[in-house]
Formats: sequence, structure tokens, C-alpha cells
Amino acid sequence: MIQEPVSPDIASDAASVEAEATRRDAGVAESSRANRGWWDRNADEYQIEHGTFLGDDRFVWGPEGLDEVEAELLGPPEDLKGKDVLEIGAGAAQCSRWLTAQGARPVALDISHRQLQHALRIGGAFPLVCADAGALPFADASFDLACSAYGALPFVADPVLVLREVRRVLRPGGRLVFSVTHPIRWAFPDEPGPEGLSVSASYFDRTPYVEQDDEGRAVYVEHHRTVGDRVRDVVAAGFRLVDLVEPEWPAWNNSEWGGWSPLRGNLIPGTAIFVCVRD
Repeated sequence: MIQEPVSPDIASDAASVEAEATRRDAGVAESSRANRGWWDRNADEYQIEHGTFLGDDRFVWGPEGLDEVEAELLGPPEDLKGKDVLEIGAGAAQCSRWLTAQGARPVALDISHRQLQHALRIGGAFPLVCADAGALPFADASFDLACSAYGALPFVADPVLVLREVRRVLRPGGRLVFSVTHPIRWAFPDEPGPEGLSVSASYFDRTPYVEQDDEGRAVYVEHHRTVGDRVRDVVAAGFRLVDLVEPEWPAWNNSEWGGWSPLRGNLIPGTAIFVCVRD
């Protein structure tokens, strides 16, 4: 296993980046470079804003608050004991902490060094690995399960490359579960109020959303795939899709998270969770 040392004493890059939002092509290398920098710069703010909702040791699949305790998308909690699990796009590794409590042996991987510093700050007896999801630094058939709660896949230009890498490191019969922004959201403005309820763009426009600096260099990239695209990506990578979960907005959740809100959540889906098996 290749493991990059992560020091909690290294100061984060707090430099402000002035960004212009646009829609344009962005390839694998540009997307990876931009998003590594964005998450390093914004990890502190992200953890301050969302850390309470996520908790230190909960496994939450998205802004709706669907918890793995109730969803059991990775399987019954008692079956997780002794399983090797790869968490992709782990952030502060909240999900890995929950997995550890169930007796699993997780590895938390993220492209952002600063996000993993927050994982160190909170603590946990599991490995932290700083690496790109498109080039996983693990041997074939290293894991029983893989999971990703809004990690990596919304931000990569070639999702099939990532999914094939995940399949490679899973053992036969292994399960991958990943959540992403529900593709229908790309047709609506990213606003939590009434202005976010009117279609403003084509659902079929796959042009990436890019924030770029004044020299045209991408500093943040997000890629749109339709529901059909996501299904085809899963199949092309050699997985079998066994479920597609669209969490409903629960009555207890009064919070807003970017464009996610009770108003929108009660009308249109915000998250799609793909449950896949490596046969």
C-alpha cells in the first residue's frame, strides 16, 4: 500500500481564488488538478459548515441525511465485521469511523491532503491515503467492499476509469455503493428556494461546470452524467447494478446544504445512490 504521510501541523492554503463560472470541456488531468486544489483550499470551511451534520462517526449518504444504519446498502451491520472496505473521497473519514465501529477494516482515501488532515484531527485507527481515485495505489482484489458518499465520481472526467479501478481492487462478489448529485438537478438552478424549481438548462447538456481563474485555468470542475450515462458507466466498468436509491427528504431535516433544501427535496430528488456488485 502506498500511503502519503499527512501532518496535522501543516497550515492549509488559505489563499483566495477569484473564480468565474462557465460551462466548457475539462479533461482528466485538468479536473483532477483543479479539484485537488479546490478541496485543499476549502476543506476547513467545508468541515466547519457541514461537520455537525455529518458528525464525526456517522455514515451519511447525502444532504437528505439517509444514514447507513437504516439504509444497509453495504449489507447488514453485523456482516461488516472483518471486511476490508475502501472509502473513496473520504473527506474527514466520518464513514470510515462508523465502519470501524462495526468491526470493519476501512481505508480512507481522498485526493485532498487538507481533508485528510481533518481526518487526523478527529482521529481513528485506520489508514489514510492521499491519492487520485483514477489510479488507486492498491493491489488487485484488496477489498471486500467500496463506498463513496459524494466522493470523486461527481468530479472526474472519466468515471469509467475510476469504476474500473474500483472493480480491480475489489474481490469477486465485492460490492460498490456510491452516491452523487441526482442528474436531474443539472436542469435546475442550484438554489434552495423557489427559484431552484424552474428548469433553466437542458438535462442532456453534458458540458462540465467549470470555475476558472482570470487566466482561464480551472480551479473547480464538476461533471454531469445523465441517469442513463451513470448506468452505462457502471456496466462498462464490469459491475452489475442491483439497486438505484433516490432518498426522499425526511420530515426531521430542516437544514439547507447548497441547493438542497426541504422545499426542493419534497418535490425533486437530490441524490442518486448506485448499488453495484463485482461478479
